[in-house]
Amino acid sequence: MINFYEVNETNQMIEKENLDVRTITMGISLLDVIDSNLDSLNQKIYDKIYNAAKNLVAVGDDISREFGIPIVNKRISITPISLIGGSACKSPDDFITIAKTLDKVAHDVGVNFIGGYSALVAKGQTPADEMLINSIPKALKETGRVCASVNLGSTKTGINMDAVKMMGDIIIETAALTKDNDSIGGAKLVVFCNAPDDNPFMAGAFHGVTETDTVINVGVSGPGVVKTAISKVRGESFEVLCETIKKTAFKVTRVGQLVAKEASLRLNVPFGIVDLSLAPTPAVGDSVADILCEIGLEYVGAPGTTAALALLNDQVKKGGVMASSYVGGLSGAFIPVSEDQGMIDAVIAGALTLEKLEAMTCVCSVGLDMIAIPGDTKASSISGIIADEMAIGMINQKTTAVRIIPVNGKKVGDVAEFGGLLGYAPIMPVNPFGCDDFINRGGRIPAPIHSFKN
Repeated sequence: MINFYEVNETNQMIEKENLDVRTITMGISLLDVIDSNLDSLNQKIYDKIYNAAKNLVAVGDDISREFGIPIVNKRISITPISLIGGSACKSPDDFITIAKTLDKVAHDVGVNFIGGYSALVAKGQTPADEMLINSIPKALKETGRVCASVNLGSTKTGINMDAVKMMGDIIIETAALTKDNDSIGGAKLVVFCNAPDDNPFMAGAFHGVTETDTVINVGVSGPGVVKTAISKVRGESFEVLCETIKKTAFKVTRVGQLVAKEASLRLNVPFGIVDLSLAPTPAVGDSVADILCEIGLEYVGAPGTTAALALLNDQVKKGGVMASSYVGGLSGAFIPVSEDQGMIDAVIAGALTLEKLEAMTCVCSVGLDMIAIPGDTKASSISGIIADEMAIGMINQKTTAVRIIPVNGKKVGDVAEFGGLLGYAPIMPVNPFGCDDFINRGGRIPAPIHSFKN
């Protein structure tokens, strides 16, 4: 039974502590629309997505009004397009026609992003994978709502270093083609190791091939709620701190479970997972960095930061799995720079560096996220950063990712303005020493010894 105290407590979370459902994401399989004729394929893709998602935004708005729970985004994820377009597409430009179809249907159904302009190349790439990857810069320049992702490695297969090298060049090209808007194309492109099939968060969402035909995945977020809760136990022991985070995560996840079940029922689409990720925004009081400071750090990046983040991430997951039988996606704490005012402040203060962020990714829910770097950074250096992050994911059997933005025309000390939920970011320095000979070796880094489990 839910009592009046719990109702009032939830209202307080929503009104004063920035609790929200960050996204309802409808996953849609496109495996049944594959066609060798490009025009026919584009029409089938449009029709399948439109028919499945035409009521998604209206239902989300209705639930938000009726329950008083803010639902910030409604999104769509689809089967990786390299798989769907392989038969019909003979060039990167052919894939770009699909990107434009996705952009049009996303606009027509009213969602803010559609994810799945993706390739899965952890062990190697097909000609279709290579064409799609080569099309990404132009596709992101010519669309507004399409998000792209590439999975470059896994614990089972190792790291595809040919693709890692390729993605360094692709990120540079994407930045150049969107230079008039502070290279924002990079904000819609992410590379992964161990990418999950059911992630509702952009830019990395795609609908995995093991998923059902359509599914509802919900991502909830509540950094402000967690910070407020732990501020009430300031100075208490780690045991008290952990219990507080865990109980708060439970309550937040229950809100997501309620919305997910209701959306599933009204849309007649199966419920997939709730992703409890503490995903910050530029809003005051909606910061993961502020949680870490409340735990006891002067700034994020100070000694003890990685331990504090590990504690936070673990307790969030423990609370979440008690609240729902189907917790999935990434679930944990995101540590983007541009979307988190506390992280931005730490960078400006000199407390937080790219190297410390990399250490933190060993224990957070994903990886290096929304980091702006100088526009003249070499492609090989970006590939090296990606390789390091993929190695962390591969060895530690976790999802890691890189969403890094070389901002054309800007240098350390400048600021990139992305707007909206993406906020702004200080340009962070990159280690100036080269890794060209390492990146140019080619081939694959083998899977680690502990991958051999069967």
